[in-house]
Amino acid sequence: MIIDSSEYIYGLDCLKKHPIFKRVDEEDLKSLLREFTLVKWNKNQEFIHSAENYRNFHVIIKGRVKMYQTDPVSLREFTLFILTKKDVFDIVAVLDGNKHTTDFKALDDVDVLCIPMDKARQWIDKHTEINKALLPYLAHKMRMLEINLTDNVLSDIPTRLAKLILHNVDQSSKKLKLINDLSHDELASLIGSTRAVVNRHLQSLKQDGIIDTKRKLTQVKNIKALIHKIENRFAQ
Repeated sequence: MIIDSSEYIYGLDCLKKHPIFKRVDEEDLKSLLREFTLVKWNKNQEFIHSAENYRNFHVIIKGRVKMYQTDPVSLREFTLFILTKKDVFDIVAVLDGNKHTTDFKALDDVDVLCIPMDKARQWIDKHTEINKALLPYLAHKMRMLEINLTDNVLSDIPTRLAKLILHNVDQSSKKLKLINDLSHDELASLIGSTRAVVNRHLQSLKQDGIIDTKRKLTQVKNIKALIHKIENRFAQ
């Protein structure tokens, strides 16, 4: 990336605020940024078995990216994560050096900083600040995946949907974040269900006064009732 260009200044400001890079010395951060390329993806742009994603490490600085897998026979999707501006990918490929067969889709217009995998590994090895930040980040993602997979095996669909909503309520504003404007198809792929089933249970939550939907945006109106729904499911 060209030093002092508008892209460079934009990227540097974003990396300074990024939880994985914010503890890196500014001069080292500037040096690291020279290795990056700023890439813009359009909303709904898909990367199916993309060689580019296997070769590069990505830092999201704007928008949301869906990380998912598709069954080759049924073509049903299961979303592993919805990544946003505090996230990076593909961390698994960085750590083990092997190709990771997940697909990606931009849910918004997305800005990402890309760096070749070998360069990313060099910087992770060289800078303990990055390494230390990556470990708790990876642990958090593993815990999220563990919870998600456990819910998909042990919980019924209404409980999975209620938990998905609860886990995405911002604790300070009490508003739904990250998934508030997703289609019912996208919500279904997060909980291993179908659009029709998700729609039916969302309507039930709406009738109970727990959520409200306006202009394709979902809002949580009664968090206590939502929690009560989850607890009662497990009590049965």
